[in-house]
This record gives sequence, structure tokens and C-alpha cells, in this order.
Amino acid sequence: MPTQQNRNRVSLLVALGWSPPRIAAALFVTAPTLRKHYFSELKFAQVARDRLVAQLGMKLLEGVNAGNVSAIREFQKYLERNDLMLYGQTASQQPRKQAGADKPVKAPKLGKKEQAELDARSPDAGSTLGELMAQRQQGLNS
Repeated sequence: MPTQQNRNRVSLLVALGWSPPRIAAALFVTAPTLRKHYFSELKFAQVARDRLVAQLGMKLLEGVNAGNVSAIREFQKYLERNDLMLYGQTASQQPRKQAGADKPVKAPKLGKKEQAELDARSPDAGSTLGELMAQRQQGLNS
């Protein structure tokens, strides 16, 4: 006999894209028995998928309202996927960020000898004496 719990299982498995023979095996029934007792759940695969996605969204929203940081992150991803779906795009059509596009370029790391030589060329950099020396050097070069 079909129970509400089994109806929910069938709806979930249909929403996940399982085939009727696979669902029947998971419920320990034959495929004809599955079709006989759960035909309405099998008939509306897309509706089952939409309900599953909606339930997931509600659970994520509950976590967001509770202040759960992980739920907030997942809810942002959920919204992005929903927006892509609304505008007929897939994740592969979404423009991708180039690696390192937002990161500042780091100066190459110098060894001890290179750093000492660089420091020797600009003594007292950042101090009044260093600024005076730099001005004098510019005056001599011009």
C-alpha cells in the first residue's frame, strides 16, 4: 500500500531524475506496482523538481534568517542559479572571472643580497635625510 512517506520518496527520486525501474527497486516493488500506486508522482517530474528546489530555498532562507553564514553563502549561489535559469543561461554560459584579475600584482621576492644592494642605493629612504639626498641626486643628474 502506498504511504505518504513512500509518495514523498517517489517524488524526490523522480525530481532527481531516477528512472521508474530504479525507483521501483529502491522501494522494493515491481515497476508495474510502482506505476499502479504512484502514477501521479511519476507523471509530474518537472513539478516534483520545482517543489524540491523550492523546499531547498525555504530551508536556506531559514538558515539565512537565523544568521548562519554557510546558509548565506549557499543562498547567494541559489539565487545566482535561479537568476541564470530565469534568463535562460547555464553556468557554462556565465562570464568567468580571469584568474588573478582582482588580485594586485606582488613584487618579486628578493634575496638577502639583492635587498642589501637595493637598500644601499637608496639610503635613508622615507626620512628627511633620504629625501634631501634624492633631491640632490636629481639635481646632479639634470
